[in-house]
Amino acid sequence: MRAMIAQCKAELLRTFRNKRFFMFSLIMPAIFYFIFSSTVGDNTEVGGVSWKAYYLMSMTVFGVVGACVNTLSIKFAQERTQGWLRMIEITPLPSSAYVLSKIVSHSIINLVTIIFMFLLGGIVKGVDLTFMQWVGCGLWIWLGSLPFMALGLLIGTCKSVEVTQVVAQIIFMGTSILGGLWFPTQAMPKIMQNIAQFVPTFRYGQGAWNIISGAGLTWSGVLLLSVYGIVFVVLSTYILQKQKAA
Repeated sequence: MRAMIAQCKAELLRTFRNKRFFMFSLIMPAIFYFIFSSTVGDNTEVGGVSWKAYYLMSMTVFGVVGACVNTLSIKFAQERTQGWLRMIEITPLPSSAYVLSKIVSHSIINLVTIIFMFLLGGIVKGVDLTFMQWVGCGLWIWLGSLPFMALGLLIGTCKSVEVTQVVAQIIFMGTSILGGLWFPTQAMPKIMQNIAQFVPTFRYGQGAWNIISGAGLTWSGVLLLSVYGIVFVVLSTYILQKQKAA
């Protein structure tokens, strides 16, 4: 247990010292939020809710996905290519505790991103939500990040760190745009709206958008994200076993 806690602390320190984390998870979402919420106008409504509340959820999801897909994948790829995973196997720390420490530490990191964005929207932009809406959205975004952590680990199994960086960036930006995090899917052509229904970032953001509109979560969204999470875990486990046997 002590070894796992020590590993968690090490993971947190490494991440908070990582400039990539601050850029993709805090600074970029905050800048995008202020630019696009101010450009469109705070009084504009999307789907029956104010634009500044809607876009706050979009950018919070964007920041959390950035931490999972960019930061986690590259960190995992660096550790794997530097032989860190093989070294862990000869230490008293079990492999399961090592993976669990990554999940726990990254969950704390995601929570920091959520609180930062919510404070920014509530205090600076005056986003007005009920206490239950704040808590509901925060919990959904926090718990819903699990499939994206699995995606980050899957991307981290790429052959080299350089390839991981490119793949992570393409998937991060591509799914963010297709999933309606940069601008609502209602503004997209019909064919892109249909594609968005199967994009995990759309289902992730949809949960938060529904909570602030009073519609609640959809079972199809929860099911789709769960399926994605299982597929990512199975694929990354299979690839890691193949790499280990090679």
